[in-house]
Amino acid sequence: MQDASKIRNVAIIAHIDHGKTTLIDSIFRATRTFRDNARVEERVMDGLSLERERGITIKAKHCSVNWNGYKINIVDTPGHADFSGEVERVLSMVDSVLLLVDANEGPMPQTRYVLMRALKLGLRPIVVVNKVDRPNALPASALDKTFDLFIELGATDGQCEFPVLYGSGLDGWMARDFEKASVGSGMEELFEAIVDFVPPPEVDEALPFQMQASTITWSDYLGRIACGRIRSGSLKRGDRIVVTHTRPTGDDGSGFEVVSSREETCAHLFITEGLERTEVDEASAGEIIWFSGPDEVTLGDTISSPAMSNKPMPPLDIEEPTVSMFFLVNISPFAGEDGNAVTLRQIMNRLEREARIDPALRVEDIGRPDGVKVSGRGELHLGILIEEMRREGMEFCVSRPEVITQTGADGELLEPVEELIIDVPEEYQGVVIQKIALRRGELKNMENGGTGILRLEFRIPTRGLIGYRGEFLTDTRGLGILTSRITGYAPWAGDIISRSRGSMVSMDSGVATSYSLENLQERGTLFLRPGDKIYCGMVVGESAKTRDLPCNPAKRKQQTNHRSATKDATIVLDVPRQMTIESSLEWIEDDELVEITPKSVRIRKSILDPTERKRAENRPNAAA
Repeated sequence: MQDASKIRNVAIIAHIDHGKTTLIDSIFRATRTFRDNARVEERVMDGLSLERERGITIKAKHCSVNWNGYKINIVDTPGHADFSGEVERVLSMVDSVLLLVDANEGPMPQTRYVLMRALKLGLRPIVVVNKVDRPNALPASALDKTFDLFIELGATDGQCEFPVLYGSGLDGWMARDFEKASVGSGMEELFEAIVDFVPPPEVDEALPFQMQASTITWSDYLGRIACGRIRSGSLKRGDRIVVTHTRPTGDDGSGFEVVSSREETCAHLFITEGLERTEVDEASAGEIIWFSGPDEVTLGDTISSPAMSNKPMPPLDIEEPTVSMFFLVNISPFAGEDGNAVTLRQIMNRLEREARIDPALRVEDIGRPDGVKVSGRGELHLGILIEEMRREGMEFCVSRPEVITQTGADGELLEPVEELIIDVPEEYQGVVIQKIALRRGELKNMENGGTGILRLEFRIPTRGLIGYRGEFLTDTRGLGILTSRITGYAPWAGDIISRSRGSMVSMDSGVATSYSLENLQERGTLFLRPGDKIYCGMVVGESAKTRDLPCNPAKRKQQTNHRSATKDATIVLDVPRQMTIESSLEWIEDDELVEITPKSVRIRKSILDPTERKRAENRPNAAA
């Protein structure tokens, strides 16, 4: 067993793309975690296929390195605001954080959020000013803004006395003194700062075993596996343990009560060495462990010996979701052609399994016979879940995302609002400000760094950002950067028109023809190619006008002896717009759905039959 005084538990937190995962790559190389002849990919912590494809961290990952007799347990956390639930749960089992700040960008929206959570837990961060070797890097300015952020968030005097390191996670060097920092100086000063500044875990080995489940995963061989830091005592393989589930009570959630408590057995026990889980016979207080045995363990459950079962820990403090949508059974004419046309029960089972390991996800059965309501932190959060289910072979439909509202103390309707930061070339500031204003956004600040790039800070309802990201990339020719974070709730801002154009809706079923698409592309933007299968009620493009446009993409040319047999060979069609899951969720209206299959992403009307759809439109308060 590892001596608790020689253990350091630390998480790496930062805004997206500030270099967390790349820094861990350099830490592995500096500590020779892998053999010299081992083939190690870049961003080794991003093991999920979706993470590698998108270049972002989605799930928090655990690893450990050994340096001068110390075991340093490291947790790599996501940087995107939609996955902040992953950050919240893992901060409960570390003793400090490495706060990475880009030397050029400085603190960003997610930097504020993750730092606020760390300070709230009483953690004392180590600030790492990363990417100081890049052109236009302003490490002194980035540090000043970071210190101001500490003060603004109410950091204590002790928390404000943070050590600072400068360097490049990509090139693998860090130094305390910026003037002496240089390429090739290595990572020794980073390890020294962790060992000297991060306190060893507070433990009481005299008390019986107790820990809290902060991570839940699944193994086809072992079943449910829980992870957390041992707070007291020690755990042996085969020990009897008590799993206690609690829930918050009171209007402010300050209290909690026990929901259930049952005795189980620890069947397997693991610790992390490098990237791998190694099975051990016993682990002591201060160590981060993984164990299996209980059939039911949820995030925040207290795991203890029977002697400590009467002293459960409070549940994890996880902020509530802000966006919801419906997951529906796929009943389109093409159901079952590309994958498994699953039932409502199968969809429910899959979503409930995900909710057990994702603290920011909520699944509600509201009595709808064809679907369930799923809530998360944002469109990307739910979009990743949809993509994972799709790759498992499932077919289903999802509705347009909508914000989750609250009722204020005076009965007023409240909606989530966000802090929005946009970095954009000066020539595009006009169109960006105009579009944000139309979506009820308020310009709060504007900075000109003298490089031709403006930083615009807005306050905007979450509703205003739904459907805007794709439009923003088009308006800025892909040169703009948009980031946001939820800041709280505010009174309802009024109606927001998210889409000014209607849909091109097929009136017939069949196969799209070049002859028909040549005429249709003059009336809007198409989503399909010749030869694609279509059905009645399927959305095949975006109309150039505000109203929906009924059309027949399967219409064929009348064959007569007056028409050339090679006429179709001369037809020139525009490249259709490629609709991904995220872009489809942003684009659709309330009366439309996105049909998800393993091979296709289609957009359709909720009501396929045009006559029934017209009747529904004429009914007052008609539901989509």
